Amino acid sequence: MNGKIILVGLNHNTADIGVRERFALTDVDNFEAGLMAHCPLAECMALSTCNRVEIVAVVKRANERQAIESVIEYWAGVCGGPAELLVENTYQYTDLEAVGHLFTVASSLDSMVMGEPQILGQLKDAYRKAVEKGTARTIINRLLHKSFSVAKRVRTETAIASSAVSISYAAVELAKKIFGALNGTRAMLVGAGEMAELAATHLLQNGVRDIVIANRTLSRAKELALTMGGTPIQIEQLPDHLHEVDIVISSTGSPVAVIRARDVKEILKKRKNKPMFFIDIAVPRDIDPDVNNLDNVYLYDIDDLKEVVEENMAQRQGEAVKARAVVEAETQVFGNWLRSLALQPTIVDLVDRSEDIALRELAKTLKRIGPVDEATRRSLETLVLSVGRKALHEPICFLKRRTQEEGAADQFIDLARRMFNLDDEAVPPDAHMNRKGSACAPEDIDRFIDASKSKEQ
Repeated sequence: MNGKIILVGLNHNTADIGVRERFALTDVDNFEAGLMAHCPLAECMALSTCNRVEIVAVVKRANERQAIESVIEYWAGVCGGPAELLVENTYQYTDLEAVGHLFTVASSLDSMVMGEPQILGQLKDAYRKAVEKGTARTIINRLLHKSFSVAKRVRTETAIASSAVSISYAAVELAKKIFGALNGTRAMLVGAGEMAELAATHLLQNGVRDIVIANRTLSRAKELALTMGGTPIQIEQLPDHLHEVDIVISSTGSPVAVIRARDVKEILKKRKNKPMFFIDIAVPRDIDPDVNNLDNVYLYDIDDLKEVVEENMAQRQGEAVKARAVVEAETQVFGNWLRSLALQPTIVDLVDRSEDIALRELAKTLKRIGPVDEATRRSLETLVLSVGRKALHEPICFLKRRTQEEGAADQFIDLARRMFNLDDEAVPPDAHMNRKGSACAPEDIDRFIDASKSKEQ
């Protein structure tokens, strides 16, 4: 198959937060463009979230291993980390394994919180950006659209998303364990993205009386505050308001910490050491880990949410079995499309060869029979082209059937191309000699056919 699919990634199962933080992609757009220039790729798309980085690509040539090594080398270089560490913490898939993994990710079967809806939105956003940059083309376009439809089918046919929880929901559940009831508490969201919006919804549902929303873009903070009834501030004002809140949930895209230990130490004095609860669900982390060393401060990062998440997993395991069956079936369907894609150039070449022969033979015939009017010429041309296409119908159907078989596509495509000499290979002078040592002419073929018919009769 031309255009091998590869996928390289790391997630919360293969890498701890320190490694994920180190190899997070903060500038995906430029990363994709640079990756295409550096590696032997025809297409690529990168997804970077707090829990995973996924790089899916289509290789120009058949050496997938070389392409994977090149992707890892570039990725490590961009992030300034050792390639060896990246290799230790990544998974690497090719062809249908890569397809199946991406379908699994889109269906939220590989998420920390199984069934959460955020990953599908993040995947759609990553795909949209790759399309805009021109790094997603025929195969990735088809692959991602199929991923979206697989995810929809999983949600429709299973209860995997019933009572679905998100990372934000898990964060609020953890806050309840620390404070008990959240009634009367005040909270601050640092960042005003989708994760923050979900967290705000869960906080309000659990009795939080007021929410401060800090964001770099004040207009976005105001927009979210208007919806949730909170107080918008710019992120630069954050230190002036921290002492007013009991719960802080941070999820920005900042490459450096936005809340430092020394700032929190001063804030605790203003609060007279009243407890504070911080949840950092950003990668890279928003909150200085040293905050956890302060008295009356509880800091949890995204890995700490695993315990909360695991409590919600058991009830989804039965539905996950059904969902994985859907993913497996859809993966095979996509595999059939990939194999048919590999056959297309051969079908085009077969039809072109047939039409070329038909038109050349028609030209010879017209020379022998003399001038004919234009309508007759067009009718004869339609006839010979139609005969050629009909003669190819059964061979093409045979090839389509055989190339659907796992591992058979390359063998039958190669056989067809050699049988019809579609690659115009040099033919030895004695290649068409019959058993008597003379050239096999067209009339010999006619005699062979006539003799065969006589035997049948």
